This record gives sequence, structure tokens and C-alpha cells, in this order.
Amino acid sequence: MTQSDFLKSVLPFKDKVFRLAKRLLVSTEEAEDATQELYFKLWRNKEKLAEYKNVEAFAMTMTKNYCFDRLKSKQASNLKLVHSNYKEKDTALEKKLEYQDSVNQVHRLIESLPEQQKLVIQLRDIEDYDFEEIGKMLNLKPTAVRVTLSRARKSIREKLIKQHNYGVI
Repeated sequence: MTQSDFLKSVLPFKDKVFRLAKRLLVSTEEAEDATQELYFKLWRNKEKLAEYKNVEAFAMTMTKNYCFDRLKSKQASNLKLVHSNYKEKDTALEKKLEYQDSVNQVHRLIESLPEQQKLVIQLRDIEDYDFEEIGKMLNLKPTAVRVTLSRARKSIREKLIKQHNYGVI
């Protein structure tokens, strides 16, 4: 595989790799390091990439595994899961604050989910992967991905409704 072929096969999803790493590792610097490490590993094994039907799914799985390894390491003991990928333009300050508060609230609720539900929410609702691709990445059947996503959304919805009605989570 030439350098040009390699770049054509892996560059289209580099932002998704970074966002998943950022979701899992929090720190922009850690996510950048993870992305760089992933691309280095892909480059070292570029001849084997032709064996994979879906290089993107393979790379996302590698990213997930690398990030989990980092989270388990002693160096990363203070990392947590967050996501700050939303930006609003040209709205009044009050609306911006209201939107940001809502986004932060959803982030907190996502953080409270079990690990697998967090990943499924990230991959489906933020990265827009289909159920089969997520299933391959997480070693789940597509129906299990659907059930996990449904449970995660239901949990978030119930907590939002509870807070809206009673002012507490």
C-alpha cells in the first residue's frame, strides 16, 4: 500500500477518531496523542489494512481499545468522560447560556450512564454510525446495540423529565 493509498483510506475519518478519543479521554492533548498513536499503528500495519472490509470500523475499535487502556493506566487515573462538540452561533447571550446549560446537563447525564451506553450514544448519536458498524466495533449484535441505545436514551429522557418537573436529578 502506497502512502497515497494509505492516506486516502484513513484520512476521511480522522475527525471521528479524534472525537471518540476526546469523548473517552477528556483532555484534548490526550486525544491528540491517542489519534497520533492510532495513525502510527495503522501506518506500521498498512499492508494488513487491505484485509479489513471496513478500515474505519477497525480504526474506531482500535481507538476505543487504546483509550480504555489509557484510562486504566495510572497516568490517566484522573481522566473522566465528557463531550464538548456543540457550538451555537449568532444567538443572544441569554439563549447561549440556556443552550450551554442544557448541553452541560445532557453531558452530565451521559457521564452517569454505564460505559457501554456512553459508547453507543457517542457512536450513534454523535458520530452517526449505523447499528451494524457499532456492533462490529463493540462486539455486539445490532439488536443489542439498538437495545443499549434505547435504554440509554430512555434513562436520559427520564432524568431530564424528572429534573424539569421537580428541579432535581
